[in-house]
Amino acid sequence: MNAYTPSRDDKFSFGLWTVGWEGVDVFGTAVRPAMDPVHAVEKLAELGAAAISFHDDDLVPDDSTRTQTLERFTKALADTGIVVEMATTNLFSHPVFKDGGLTANDRQVRRYALAKVLRNLDLAAELGASTYVLWGGREGAESGGSKDVRAALDRYKESMDLLCAYVREQGYNIRFAIEPKPNEPRGDILLPSIGHAIAFINDLADPELVGINPEVGHEQMAGLNYAHGIAQALWHGKLYHIDLNGQHGPRFDQDLRFGAGNLREAFWTVDTLSGYDGYIHFDYKPPRTEDEEGVWETARGCMRNYLILREKAAAFRADPEVAEALAAARVAELSEPTLAEGESLADLRAQTYDPDALAERGLGFEKLDQLAMEHLLGVR
Repeated sequence: MNAYTPSRDDKFSFGLWTVGWEGVDVFGTAVRPAMDPVHAVEKLAELGAAAISFHDDDLVPDDSTRTQTLERFTKALADTGIVVEMATTNLFSHPVFKDGGLTANDRQVRRYALAKVLRNLDLAAELGASTYVLWGGREGAESGGSKDVRAALDRYKESMDLLCAYVREQGYNIRFAIEPKPNEPRGDILLPSIGHAIAFINDLADPELVGINPEVGHEQMAGLNYAHGIAQALWHGKLYHIDLNGQHGPRFDQDLRFGAGNLREAFWTVDTLSGYDGYIHFDYKPPRTEDEEGVWETARGCMRNYLILREKAAAFRADPEVAEALAAARVAELSEPTLAEGESLADLRAQTYDPDALAERGLGFEKLDQLAMEHLLGVR
């Protein structure tokens, strides 16, 4: 086994909807047949993954076979050692959700959506999931007059407060993670970025039960820096889950395998995640060009690329020349309080400063960045 072969200790996780994606898009029908969830579990175990996640409709789309499906699925989990670490609810595919679920104008739709989430929360708890993701892909609008955004946020808050209360009442060991996205499928989605979601969470009745599940492509679609976003989420103590994939800048959600697209940002993402102890969850879509063997190549690629980048990030941090460049760039100095202990603002104002001399100092950022590039390119 080489250094880039995944093991359970790496805590890699995949959604059933990722490897099971049939290749449907707005311009074309399915190119691959539906995948049996049991087959997905067995193959992912074979490849070295540790966990799996699901939408309610991925796993049990048909109530008439629900019991049989769950019996087969739980047996596959037991046989392979794969665990369910996260679950979520599909509040976007069925036409009933064309105006959203938890924030639909139609009150009956909102009630149905909430009941659907509650039902799947019970299943998530039964299967051992510790995180429950809420992606509001249909929670939004295309025109200003069609949605009272402040009322929609009231209803979003109401739903989150009810769900948190339910989890506490039932004694479930589950935390919620909101997944931001700026647009697609709605023209403008509510809670479009990491910052929007964190601000919203702070006004909930039970904020400690709710964090975020940021996705690479969703932040980059908005022209934002994913590594900076997850660093801020960690600073707030709100990085409850992550979705990794690849994206080529601000365009439609490409859902490429992790490492494809913006490779530099993938490198800094892995570097930022050093010390993160949650599951490394891949939320991507195998391209329409691939048959089933190609699907498993993409899953291997996601894990292998993460392991390669993890090794390169560790080598970058261990490089003595990098340590010198970090010192020259005064990176560690940022951790020192601007006002020292025992100092007052009066002391700060009384000090003599030479702004021209300070301005003349080069910061050495380019050398530091070049060293990172050379580690990434494999020449150091």
